[in-house]
Amino acid sequence: MAWGQASFDEDQLGAWYMYFFTHRFGDSPWGVQGDFQYRSWDLGGDKEQLLLRSGLTYTPNNTSVTFTLGYANVSSGAFGDGGEVVLENRIYQEALIPQKVGGRFLLTHRFRYEQRWVEYQDFRTRYRYNLFVNVPLNAKELKKNTLYVALYNEIFINGQKDIGRDVSVEFFDRNRTYLGMGYGLGDRLRTQLGWMRQTTNNWAKNQLQVSLHHAW
Repeated sequence: MAWGQASFDEDQLGAWYMYFFTHRFGDSPWGVQGDFQYRSWDLGGDKEQLLLRSGLTYTPNNTSVTFTLGYANVSSGAFGDGGEVVLENRIYQEALIPQKVGGRFLLTHRFRYEQRWVEYQDFRTRYRYNLFVNVPLNAKELKKNTLYVALYNEIFINGQKDIGRDVSVEFFDRNRTYLGMGYGLGDRLRTQLGWMRQTTNNWAKNQLQVSLHHAW
């Protein structure tokens, strides 16, 4: 976020509308993945962020670990009626490690390292770790007609404190905690509705999240 120190209504519910996709190229270890997200300070028209992200994936044979090299374009808007927009270009490397616990708890560990070129700032890096937990309620796998509980927690750590123009940040960047419900529209298509709380050193805000997850 470019607006970590901006003044806004922390009690106002925001909304994130998101589409996630993955695709494997036949039987090869290569594929693509990405996500498109529109984030609003409120439930609709007050743009917080537009994020367009995609990457090339590689899953080594006889493993379930997926590595990604990707790029993201991000535009961030100020709270309220202000028209100022900050642009960001981002390259990232990622490892996804799935894990099944107790026959029903579907865990995914995501490690991500980002290189960020943010407008009006020096070059920045960031480290992220996310633990996703999906718990199917009426099946043991995420497939068509499966109802499931979805949770995650993600922590962000800045790679440096000085970001240019005599501005500094803390090494702790933010934390996101999510709780939602999901439903399998098909064997390779799921939807989720949930609540996420994002916390930084300067503010905390609740977000409605609506997402579509598509493996095609």
